Amino acid sequence: MLYVVALPTLGEADDTALRRLRAQYHPGEADLIGPHFTLVFGAPLDREISLRAALEGIERRPFWFVLERLLRHDQPPPSRGAYLYATPADGAVELVELHETFNPSGSGEPFEPHMTLGLFERAADAEQIARIVERQHLPMHGRVEELALLRRTADGLETLKSVRL
Repeated sequence: MLYVVALPTLGEADDTALRRLRAQYHPGEADLIGPHFTLVFGAPLDREISLRAALEGIERRPFWFVLERLLRHDQPPPSRGAYLYATPADGAVELVELHETFNPSGSGEPFEPHMTLGLFERAADAEQIARIVERQHLPMHGRVEELALLRRTADGLETLKSVRL
C-alpha cells in the first residue's frame, strides 16, 4: 500500500507531546511514523507513478497550521472503540487542497485533515484523554514543509520520494 503524508515541523514541546501521546495511545503506528497528516490512505501499488508525478508537480510554499481541537471518531458496533485525533483550524484549507491534488476523483467522503493521536478500546477513554490534552497542550502550532510518498513494507514504511515545499 502507498501513502502520501505531510510531515510537519513543530516546536520541541509540541513535537514531544504528540510523540508521547501517539506512543502511549497508538503504539503500533507511532513506531512507524511520527506526527503527520495523511493525504493518501492506502493506495494500491499501481498508483505509484501517478502519485510520484503529482508529488513532483507540487508548487506550493510551506504553510502554517494550528491544532485547536480534538475530535473522537467512534468505530462502528460491535466495537466500543474510538480514534482520537487533532484537527487544524489554520492550514486546513491547504491540506484539503493537497488531498484533492493526490485524489482527483475523490473518495465519496469529505476529507477532514487530522493527526491521529490514539486508538482506544472505549470511546469514554478517548473522551477523557481529549479533555486532558486540550487543557494541557492546545493550541499547537506547526508548519508543513515536506511531503513524502511512502510504501508499506513488512518491516514498516519506506520513503519512495520526498519533496520540500
